[in-house]
Amino acid sequence: MKHFILVLIALFFCATSAVSRPNQKDFKKVEIETLVKDSTLNVRALEIIKSEFTAPVYLSSKGDYGIIYPKAVFNHVDSLKAKAFYNHQINLSTDTLKLNFRALAVTSKAGFGITVGSPALLYKLDADKAKHRVVYSENHPKVFYDAMDFWNDQEGIAIGDSIDGCLSVIITRDGGDTWEKCPCSDLPKGLENEGAFAASDTNIKIIGHDTWVATTAGRVYYSPDKGRTWEVCQTPIKMEKETEGIFSIDFYDALQGFAIGGDFTKPEDNSYNKIRTSDGGKTWELVAQNQNPGYRSCVQYIPNSKGKGLVAVGFKGIDYSKDGGNSWKHLSDEGFYTIRFLNDSVAYAAGAGRIAKLSFKE
Repeated sequence: MKHFILVLIALFFCATSAVSRPNQKDFKKVEIETLVKDSTLNVRALEIIKSEFTAPVYLSSKGDYGIIYPKAVFNHVDSLKAKAFYNHQINLSTDTLKLNFRALAVTSKAGFGITVGSPALLYKLDADKAKHRVVYSENHPKVFYDAMDFWNDQEGIAIGDSIDGCLSVIITRDGGDTWEKCPCSDLPKGLENEGAFAASDTNIKIIGHDTWVATTAGRVYYSPDKGRTWEVCQTPIKMEKETEGIFSIDFYDALQGFAIGGDFTKPEDNSYNKIRTSDGGKTWELVAQNQNPGYRSCVQYIPNSKGKGLVAVGFKGIDYSKDGGNSWKHLSDEGFYTIRFLNDSVAYAAGAGRIAKLSFKE
């Protein structure tokens, strides 16, 4: 009987340990499968749609709008049966209007993209080119929108460089059909030439009602109420030059966040370019100081990693952290501008000349 009780106790502790132990992966390599290859392609706006099927969707710097359909969607089409995937791509530019997209957002109802420069044109997108329409436009010598995201199917936000003393912030509350620009009186005072880097469309992070926006000035704007009120916090990331600042921000939950940047003209410089918060962005600390990676344009938390798994990408390669950013492992020299995770081991990445599927392996 005593032996039986001891066995039960041992089994209990083993089971408890198995339940409480985080799903901690330790990736050793990344396998890269090119989905789209085109020397003229330049993609910084990438998302993953999840409806009746899952697929990456993108916008390019020359006006391309594409959806990379999985085989199950087109397997009934004889001419496409041999393909593992199908890139449905249309170009929205015209002879007189050359569109450069750097920002993209998708809801369960529609997709949206906004161009850089003046005029800024915000499109409500459709797989049928004839159904695309401009839902917001803005003309100003300094207008430059950098990123966009949605809280839900009805409410979304796009942010851009400062005009007239404050960051440019436009918001929709009707599913993207109309957008209104926030007056400077509703926003923190901007710094001179403060904006965001349109490098990876990851300057905005939304969790629930909470919203964080990262800027070139090394500051993080925060709204607790879907963009109705704002406060701002200065971080210790480098920002003395116009080529420095925060390039990308992500949050795992309402408390754990990470941001990365640096100087894209000195990509090997790994000082003052990685910061972390554990209190929802109220305070930020430097991590992995003087350790690689240097400049990176995008950072994303790995799903189901308890806030420990991070991947950063840039034109100098792919890096991985399993301990919340304290230390990093260089997985590949292959360059990308932006990355989005499908699950805890598969992601899609895009950059100059290609879009790829990344499979992370232990």
